[in-house]
Amino acid sequence: MKTVTFQVLDGVDKGRVFRDLPIPVTIGREEGNLLRLNDERVSRFHAKIQVDNDDVILTDLDSTNGTRINGNPVQIRRLRAGDQLGIGRSILVFGSNEEIAARVSAEKPDQRPKAVPPNLRTLPADATQAGDLDFDLNLDDQPDRFWAASDRGLPDLPQKLAPSQAARLSEILDFLHRGLASATENLKANEEAGQVTIPFADWQKIQAVQMLLARYLRGVAEPDALVE
Repeated sequence: MKTVTFQVLDGVDKGRVFRDLPIPVTIGREEGNLLRLNDERVSRFHAKIQVDNDDVILTDLDSTNGTRINGNPVQIRRLRAGDQLGIGRSILVFGSNEEIAARVSAEKPDQRPKAVPPNLRTLPADATQAGDLDFDLNLDDQPDRFWAASDRGLPDLPQKLAPSQAARLSEILDFLHRGLASATENLKANEEAGQVTIPFADWQKIQAVQMLLARYLRGVAEPDALVE
């Protein structure tokens, strides 16, 4: 039986992973949906996922606020591993790490990194395994505004940590820092157009870091979420 995996990057349910859902799948906020989101801007039965000729097809069910794939409004669209799904205020990534890696390999066969960057599918040695970690750039509601720490207020680090806690926190932050550094080293800037392009494989690294952060954030309040 064909199954699908979605990871929630942003929204009320961020950090949740819906693994190996048997198709067909409906997405919505009402009980009875196989993929249920706690988002008031998601319709009761918002979208459905089905298979046709081995293609995974998403169809919007005439939802109130619509469905977006990679930022574009859609009514019906074929889904591919690594695609970003926008439903209400929620952002989900379609596919498992293995499926995304296979797509990256197929689309960029001669551009694999010479040295493997921090494996974003593997947490630091002392961290709890968070399962499959997949993707997406979460665009701000005001995309023209540059986000900076000073815009939101820089949160204080926890004080008086035990040495082992400080070491673990340092490992996590360093792991995420190295992941972002690896993902942005191949950026190409067009200064005249004010745009930056990024290879698909590096975009997936950024989404993986975002998903890992979402899992950690959820795990602070719900420790069991890191091992679901």
